Amino acid sequence: MKNPLFIWIIKLIAVVILVQTLYFKFTGAEESVYIFSTLGIEPFGRIGSGVVELIASILILIPRTTLLGAIIGAGTMAGALLSHLLILGVEVKNDGGTLFILAIITFLCCLVLIYNQKERIPALLKFRI
Repeated sequence: MKNPLFIWIIKLIAVVILVQTLYFKFTGAEESVYIFSTLGIEPFGRIGSGVVELIASILILIPRTTLLGAIIGAGTMAGALLSHLLILGVEVKNDGGTLFILAIITFLCCLVLIYNQKERIPALLKFRI
């Protein structure tokens, strides 16, 4: 899985999905407000998750920080998936499950990126002062 073109395609898929949702989160779109109100964390959860997703997107695109961005992205998507499964349901406001499917795709892309750089995990965990 060291094919650079494949890895860049996976990066771009994850980043495009993460970035395209930012518009809805930062502008307070009705669906986004509904989701975070249902979760009981509107507006701070909506804006906060948007900031985290923006940071993850930037980190994923920078080769040196891809692993960190993918870990953040996978964690964020794990939270989104759990929210859908436990509270929101797969389909939110008649979206046909689109948000749920996009979260799965992004989560899987991030897992591929983490697996691709698994040898760098120990270096990420080293704490240097």
